[in-house]
Amino acid sequence: MNAYQAAQHYSSLKTQTNIVDASPHRLIQMLFEGALERIAQAKGAMKQNQIARKGELIGKAINIVGGLQGSLNDREGGNLAASLDSLYDYIVRRLIKANLDNNPDILDECGRLLGELKTGWDAIASEVS
Repeated sequence: MNAYQAAQHYSSLKTQTNIVDASPHRLIQMLFEGALERIAQAKGAMKQNQIARKGELIGKAINIVGGLQGSLNDREGGNLAASLDSLYDYIVRRLIKANLDNNPDILDECGRLLGELKTGWDAIASEVS
């Protein structure tokens, strides 16, 4: 195992440990962080003309947003859950468009939207702990 593989393995173990120990609120924070990180990485790959890497990273971001969407509680969430569902759907469609058009501005838009949601989610941490 080379140094890069060892670092990746360590990072994977650390992430798995964090997930096991995380509260439900923290898990959602981690999803936001993961989506934002993948979008930023995709933008970098886009600028470096790494087409396959860009597509892979945007695909991962789409999967994470799907996870956020799947975590919504329609029964208890009411209008807020419905609004978030629509917003997540919009973000997924925009990520697909960014990939097809190779457009970093759309990635920035998706990052801003998810960043605003994460800021709101982070603000309620003390209320749900």
